[in-house]
Amino acid sequence: MMEVKDIAFPNLHIYLTNVPRSFSIFGFEIMLYGVIIAAGILLGLCVAAADQKRHGLDPNTIWDVAIYGIPAGIIGARIYYVIFYWESYRDNPLSMFNLRAGGLAIYGGVIGAILTVLIYTRIKKLSFFATFDSISLGFLVGQIIGRWGNFFNREVFGGYTDNFFAMRLPIDAVRARDISPALRETIVEGTNYIQVHPTFLYEGLWNLAVLAALWFYSPKKKFNGQIFCLYIALYGVGRFWIEYIRTDRLYIGNTNIPVSMVVSVAMILVSFIIAFIQKKQVKH
Repeated sequence: MMEVKDIAFPNLHIYLTNVPRSFSIFGFEIMLYGVIIAAGILLGLCVAAADQKRHGLDPNTIWDVAIYGIPAGIIGARIYYVIFYWESYRDNPLSMFNLRAGGLAIYGGVIGAILTVLIYTRIKKLSFFATFDSISLGFLVGQIIGRWGNFFNREVFGGYTDNFFAMRLPIDAVRARDISPALRETIVEGTNYIQVHPTFLYEGLWNLAVLAALWFYSPKKKFNGQIFCLYIALYGVGRFWIEYIRTDRLYIGNTNIPVSMVVSVAMILVSFIIAFIQKKQVKH
């Protein structure tokens, strides 16, 4: 049996007790989810600015665009989530503004940020692709760190597994909607926990590998936009298979088609199209 604040990785022999979701300062409760997301954004901006500097570009561009890009990314991430999980908000529309409960979709944040950077660079007469090559590295950093917010929120996990990384969570600590019928059937009678794929960890490790590869390749890129294309393609590949095993998938309308898997495929295709066009322009 597990206490409600316990988290365990039995095959790794890791047993954590009293893992908090929040902490209090002067009586005000602060969610760790938000703190971790903020830390990821800040460190991501530092990495993006550092990449701009090593390419001989102005790192202040990153900090300037962040003033608009961060709010746009958060709004985009929330809108994306609310649209594809509207049944949770239609009876109480004001709850869509409660970010403390979680519910941010990375793809929505990426789309919001891309549109913001596109507008900003056109106004400032800067290269969108050169700017977003650096921002792509920052995105990966933010996503790697931000996924640990899901760990403290006890969310973003997959179905049953007994593999090396298997994670146990008390049933009372997770949202009922995240326990799929198939997962519920694996609950052993007399126990009060689920044993699942820690998909937040899988995505974090995948993004870490992508970040390492792109960081070292960035100085050797053949054209502006190449790092951006590699980012959306490689992230799309990872997200596609990770989304397949998640239990909290968002679906398109009343279908059984996971929206993030469709977006992943679209992003991969778009990356090839952009890369082809950019590479052709460089040759000319």
